[in-house]
Amino acid sequence: MHAGGELGAAAGGSLLLCASLLAVGCALGLRLGRGRGAADRGLLAWLCFNALVHFALEGPYVYLSMVGNITHSDALIASLWKEYGKADARWLYFDPTIMSVEILTVVLGGSLALVLVYAIVKEKHYRHFVQITLCVCELYGGWMTFCPDWLMGSPNLNTNSWLYFWVYLVFFNGVWVLIPGLLLWQSWVELKKMHHKGSNSRKKFQ
Repeated sequence: MHAGGELGAAAGGSLLLCASLLAVGCALGLRLGRGRGAADRGLLAWLCFNALVHFALEGPYVYLSMVGNITHSDALIASLWKEYGKADARWLYFDPTIMSVEILTVVLGGSLALVLVYAIVKEKHYRHFVQITLCVCELYGGWMTFCPDWLMGSPNLNTNSWLYFWVYLVFFNGVWVLIPGLLLWQSWVELKKMHHKGSNSRKKFQ
Protein backbone atom coordinates (compact mmCIF):
# COMPACT_ATOMS: atom_id res chain seq x y z
CA MET A 1 0.00 0.00 0.00
CA HIS A 2 1.10 3.61 -0.50
CA ALA A 3 3.07 5.31 2.18
CA GLY A 4 1.29 8.66 2.61
CA GLY A 5 0.72 9.53 6.23
CA GLU A 6 1.07 13.30 6.18
CA LEU A 7 -0.49 14.95 9.21
CA GLY A 8 -2.99 16.96 7.18
CA ALA A 9 -6.38 18.46 7.99
CA ALA A 10 -8.22 15.12 7.97
CA ALA A 11 -5.71 13.47 10.30
CA GLY A 12 -5.56 16.53 12.55
CA GLY A 13 -9.34 16.72 12.79
CA SER A 14 -9.63 13.03 13.62
CA LEU A 15 -6.96 13.23 16.32
CA LEU A 16 -8.60 16.37 17.73
CA LEU A 17 -11.95 14.59 17.96
CA CYS A 18 -10.35 11.68 19.82
CA ALA A 19 -8.59 14.11 22.15
CA SER A 20 -11.91 15.87 22.82
CA LEU A 21 -13.59 12.59 23.73
CA LEU A 22 -10.66 11.80 26.02
CA ALA A 23 -11.01 15.17 27.74
CA VAL A 24 -14.76 14.69 28.23
CA GLY A 25 -14.27 11.12 29.45
CA CYS A 26 -11.60 12.18 31.93
CA ALA A 27 -13.75 15.05 33.22
CA LEU A 28 -16.75 12.75 33.75
CA GLY A 29 -14.67 10.00 35.33
CA LEU A 30 -12.83 12.30 37.72
CA ARG A 31 -16.12 13.91 38.74
CA LEU A 32 -17.70 10.52 39.43
CA GLY A 33 -14.60 9.41 41.32
CA ARG A 34 -14.38 12.33 43.74
CA GLY A 35 -13.32 11.09 47.15
CA ARG A 36 -12.05 7.79 45.81
CA GLY A 37 -8.48 6.51 45.39
CA ALA A 38 -6.29 7.43 42.44
CA ALA A 39 -6.66 3.99 40.83
CA ASP A 40 -10.46 4.14 40.83
CA ARG A 41 -10.49 7.74 39.56
CA GLY A 42 -8.20 6.78 36.70
CA LEU A 43 -10.30 3.72 35.95
CA LEU A 44 -13.52 5.73 35.91
CA ALA A 45 -11.94 8.23 33.52
CA TRP A 46 -10.91 5.37 31.22
CA LEU A 47 -14.35 3.75 31.39
CA CYS A 48 -16.14 6.99 30.53
CA PHE A 49 -13.79 7.54 27.58
CA ASN A 50 -14.21 3.90 26.58
CA ALA A 51 -18.01 4.16 26.58
CA LEU A 52 -17.87 7.41 24.59
CA VAL A 53 -15.68 5.79 21.94
CA HIS A 54 -17.98 2.78 21.65
CA PHE A 55 -21.20 4.77 21.47
CA ALA A 56 -20.15 8.06 19.81
CA LEU A 57 -17.57 6.76 17.30
CA GLU A 58 -18.11 3.05 16.73
CA GLY A 59 -21.89 3.16 17.05
CA PRO A 60 -22.32 5.58 14.12
CA TYR A 61 -19.79 3.52 12.13
CA VAL A 62 -21.93 0.40 12.55
CA TYR A 63 -25.07 2.29 11.55
CA LEU A 64 -23.50 3.93 8.49
CA SER A 65 -21.99 0.64 7.36
CA MET A 66 -25.31 -1.17 7.76
CA VAL A 67 -27.33 1.37 5.76
CA GLY A 68 -24.69 2.24 3.18
CA ASN A 69 -20.95 2.60 2.81
CA ILE A 70 -18.45 4.67 4.78
CA THR A 71 -16.56 5.59 1.61
CA HIS A 72 -19.63 7.17 0.03
CA SER A 73 -21.07 8.67 3.20
CA ASP A 74 -21.18 12.45 3.68
CA ALA A 75 -21.78 12.18 7.43
CA LEU A 76 -19.31 14.14 9.56
CA ILE A 77 -18.26 11.09 11.57
CA ALA A 78 -17.54 9.21 8.33
CA SER A 79 -14.52 11.46 7.72
CA LEU A 80 -12.84 10.02 10.81
CA TRP A 81 -13.35 6.47 9.59
CA LYS A 82 -12.21 7.39 6.09
CA GLU A 83 -9.01 8.66 7.67
CA TYR A 84 -8.58 5.50 9.75
CA GLY A 85 -9.34 3.49 6.61
CA LYS A 86 -6.06 4.73 5.17
CA ALA A 87 -4.37 2.53 7.78
CA ASP A 88 -6.81 -0.40 7.59
CA ALA A 89 -8.75 -0.55 4.34
CA ARG A 90 -11.36 -2.94 5.75
CA TRP A 91 -13.03 -0.04 7.54
CA LEU A 92 -13.92 1.56 4.21
CA TYR A 93 -16.30 -1.17 3.11
CA PHE A 94 -18.60 -3.78 4.65
CA ASP A 95 -16.19 -6.33 6.09
CA PRO A 96 -18.15 -9.10 7.93
CA THR A 97 -15.44 -9.70 10.55
CA ILE A 98 -15.03 -6.01 11.37
CA MET A 99 -18.78 -5.50 11.54
CA SER A 100 -19.26 -8.51 13.80
CA VAL A 101 -16.57 -7.27 16.18
CA GLU A 102 -17.91 -3.71 16.15
CA ILE A 103 -21.49 -4.78 16.89
CA LEU A 104 -20.15 -6.79 19.84
CA THR A 105 -18.01 -3.97 21.21
CA VAL A 106 -20.65 -1.27 20.76
CA VAL A 107 -23.52 -3.21 22.31
CA LEU A 108 -21.72 -5.36 24.88
CA GLY A 109 -18.49 -3.42 25.47
CA GLY A 110 -20.17 -0.02 25.73
CA SER A 111 -22.91 -1.32 28.01
CA LEU A 112 -20.47 -3.17 30.28
CA ALA A 113 -18.36 -0.03 30.62
CA LEU A 114 -21.39 1.86 31.94
CA VAL A 115 -22.36 -1.01 34.26
CA LEU A 116 -18.80 -1.08 35.60
CA VAL A 117 -18.89 2.67 36.25
CA TYR A 118 -22.02 2.13 38.32
CA ALA A 119 -20.53 -0.86 40.12
CA ILE A 120 -17.41 1.10 41.11
CA VAL A 121 -19.27 4.22 42.23
CA LYS A 122 -21.84 2.23 44.22
CA GLU A 123 -19.28 -0.34 45.41
CA LYS A 124 -21.28 -3.30 44.13
CA HIS A 125 -20.19 -6.87 44.80
CA TYR A 126 -20.19 -7.74 41.09
CA ARG A 127 -17.60 -5.08 40.18
CA HIS A 128 -14.76 -7.48 39.33
CA PHE A 129 -17.02 -9.93 37.51
CA VAL A 130 -18.07 -7.11 35.17
CA GLN A 131 -14.50 -5.81 34.94
CA ILE A 132 -13.15 -9.20 33.89
CA THR A 133 -15.98 -9.71 31.37
CA LEU A 134 -15.40 -6.28 29.83
CA CYS A 135 -11.64 -6.81 29.58
CA VAL A 136 -12.04 -10.20 27.92
CA CYS A 137 -14.54 -8.67 25.49
CA GLU A 138 -12.10 -5.87 24.59
CA LEU A 139 -9.16 -8.24 24.15
CA TYR A 140 -11.23 -10.65 22.06
CA GLY A 141 -12.35 -7.75 19.87
CA GLY A 142 -8.76 -6.68 19.28
CA TRP A 143 -7.65 -10.21 18.44
CA MET A 144 -10.49 -10.81 15.98
CA THR A 145 -9.92 -7.41 14.38
CA PHE A 146 -6.35 -8.20 13.37
CA CYS A 147 -5.77 -11.96 13.46
CA PRO A 148 -7.81 -12.74 10.29
CA ASP A 149 -5.85 -10.13 8.32
CA TRP A 150 -2.50 -11.28 9.76
CA LEU A 151 -3.24 -14.83 8.62
CA MET A 152 -3.67 -13.53 5.07
CA GLY A 153 -0.42 -11.55 5.16
CA SER A 154 -1.95 -8.20 6.25
CA PRO A 155 -3.13 -7.13 2.77
CA ASN A 156 -5.39 -4.41 4.20
CA LEU A 157 -2.92 -2.80 6.61
CA ASN A 158 -0.74 0.15 5.68
CA THR A 159 2.51 -0.29 7.60
CA ASN A 160 4.64 1.99 5.40
CA SER A 161 3.62 5.21 7.15
CA TRP A 162 4.64 6.21 10.68
CA LEU A 163 1.25 7.89 11.21
CA TYR A 164 -0.87 5.02 9.97
CA PHE A 165 1.22 2.26 11.54
CA TRP A 166 2.47 3.67 14.85
CA VAL A 167 -0.39 6.04 15.68
CA TYR A 168 -3.52 4.56 14.09
CA LEU A 169 -2.74 0.84 14.24
CA VAL A 170 -0.28 0.37 17.09
CA PHE A 171 -1.15 3.15 19.54
CA PHE A 172 -4.92 3.40 19.22
CA ASN A 173 -5.41 -0.37 19.19
CA GLY A 174 -2.62 -1.06 21.68
CA VAL A 175 -4.36 1.05 24.32
CA TRP A 176 -7.30 -1.39 24.20
CA VAL A 177 -4.88 -4.24 24.86
CA LEU A 178 -2.67 -2.66 27.52
CA ILE A 179 -5.38 -1.20 29.76
CA PRO A 180 -7.68 -4.27 29.73
CA GLY A 181 -4.61 -6.39 30.47
CA LEU A 182 -3.75 -4.22 33.49
CA LEU A 183 -7.35 -4.31 34.68
CA LEU A 184 -7.42 -8.10 34.46
CA TRP A 185 -4.34 -8.16 36.66
CA GLN A 186 -5.99 -5.75 39.09
CA SER A 187 -9.07 -8.00 39.32
CA TRP A 188 -6.85 -11.05 39.84
CA VAL A 189 -5.05 -9.34 42.74
CA GLU A 190 -8.28 -8.11 44.35
CA LEU A 191 -10.03 -11.47 44.04
CA LYS A 192 -6.97 -13.16 45.53
CA LYS A 193 -7.08 -10.75 48.49
CA MET A 194 -10.79 -11.45 49.01
CA HIS A 195 -10.15 -15.19 48.89
CA HIS A 196 -7.38 -14.99 51.49
CA LYS A 197 -9.50 -12.72 53.68
CA GLY A 198 -12.39 -15.19 53.51
CA SER A 199 -10.11 -18.14 54.21
CA ASN A 200 -8.58 -16.42 57.25
CA SER A 201 -12.02 -15.51 58.58
CA ARG A 202 -13.19 -19.12 58.33
CA LYS A 203 -10.07 -20.38 60.11
CA LYS A 204 -10.77 -18.10 63.08
CA PHE A 205 -14.13 -19.79 63.66
CA GLN A 206 -12.83 -23.35 63.30
